[in-house]
Amino acid sequence: MITRDFHRLEGLAQGLNPVIQGWINYYGTFTRSAMSPIYNYINMKVMKWLMRKHKRLRNHLRRTANWLRRVAKLRPLLFAHWKVWKWVAE
Repeated sequence: MITRDFHRLEGLAQGLNPVIQGWINYYGTFTRSAMSPIYNYINMKVMKWLMRKHKRLRNHLRRTANWLRRVAKLRPLLFAHWKVWKWVAE
């Protein structure tokens, strides 16, 4: 199921990446530690988007987070902030 949903998620990532990369370039240069709450916020918004988009993820925050973690492990360069920040718990 992950491969089929990649296309929709890739479209979202394509739209968000220029904005995220701009934030990283501007704010991340001086205060890297201050960017962590922003990255958490972006991930939470992506999870909420996934929960609205897919019926099997609706009202299942943990299931959605696990799904997104699997995607992050498979495609760590999908979102711009995944390149500079390790979100996936080891």
